[in-house]
Amino acid sequence: MDDAVQIITEIFREGPLRITFSEPEEGGGVVRAVLRPMSSSKAKYQLEKQAGTKVFHENWPESDAIERAVALFASFRRINATTAVAEHALRRTKKGKLLYQRTKKEAALPKALPHNRQKNYILKEGEDIRPLKDLGIFTAEGKVAAPMYDKYRQINRFIELIDDVAAKDPRPEWHIVDFGCGKSYLTFVVYYYFTKILQKKVKIAGFDLKQDVIEKCNRLAKEYGYDGLTFYCGDIADYRPETKPDMIISLHACDTATDLVLYHGVRTEVDYIFSVPCCQHELNAVMKPNSTSLLADYGILQERFAALATDALRAGMLEYAGYKTQVLEFVDLVHSPKNLLLRASRRKTPMSESQRDKVAQKIRKLLDEVGAVPSIVRLLGFAYTTTDSETGSE
Repeated sequence: MDDAVQIITEIFREGPLRITFSEPEEGGGVVRAVLRPMSSSKAKYQLEKQAGTKVFHENWPESDAIERAVALFASFRRINATTAVAEHALRRTKKGKLLYQRTKKEAALPKALPHNRQKNYILKEGEDIRPLKDLGIFTAEGKVAAPMYDKYRQINRFIELIDDVAAKDPRPEWHIVDFGCGKSYLTFVVYYYFTKILQKKVKIAGFDLKQDVIEKCNRLAKEYGYDGLTFYCGDIADYRPETKPDMIISLHACDTATDLVLYHGVRTEVDYIFSVPCCQHELNAVMKPNSTSLLADYGILQERFAALATDALRAGMLEYAGYKTQVLEFVDLVHSPKNLLLRASRRKTPMSESQRDKVAQKIRKLLDEVGAVPSIVRLLGFAYTTTDSETGSE
């Protein structure tokens, strides 16, 4: 472990922008953890831990951050870290051997880059966006905090993808639902975008399972003066809207929760769906590859194939349900492995029967290949039967 201590110490010496702990040891409840710097005088870093469908946060002072990181690595076998000057990959094999690689980053671009990047973003530096300041992405002066640039870019990317459709839509008032809103920084920014940038009326309802988080978000909405923004504690499965939503958004709804988000979008005939899936375990656990059986010999390849197949089936089912659907890169893969976004717009003119049949054939062919029926297929009532398939759990 002494070598690991030296490597982790070097990562902190370079100034980590992001440290991801993955491949947990057997018996550990936490499946993934991400450490990011904070713009705060009380804490230097924030650790986000995922245990099942729940996410927890810890604030780390700089004084013992290295010691805590070393202790945390004992529960995982892999660290991937990004610093200002390099990418670090550290892995401990099952036999305890350490494998390490450091890749130096290319030289920074000329100083004119910050000016160029700013003019291309919808949420510009200098604007008084309270949620971004509270998150630590903006400083008190409205400048992007250097360690938080990746998060700033991620939020802007989400707003840009919404802007592609919302800016062209003439409706004067919007009803939006955010499923699995969490601490809701994105929800607040979406509200800001519609009211301040588009100058449209908007009512947004955010849903999450954590009562304390919901209470805090409602307090912040009142503090910001966001009168059209309300948060509710509840399960996605129980959602029944009083008013038909115009748009549904979801950032990192875990596993089959994403399928419930898409199901509610189709069920309510919402016009726009923006969903960034999170972990996708269901299909990998039950799939029985047929023509792709070689994947079963390599667990990590089957896991990645299952995740991509899940999103392909989600996109295909949305097409079959009457939506023009795109699968877009949300952020650069180097910043997050959860980098795909499903953007769906309800078609004004239904597909012809022959077009719909072609989509159905593609869906059935992929289901044949994976040998299982995931939640999105069952939720949307797609007709498919096979004696080899197993149904996953919702």
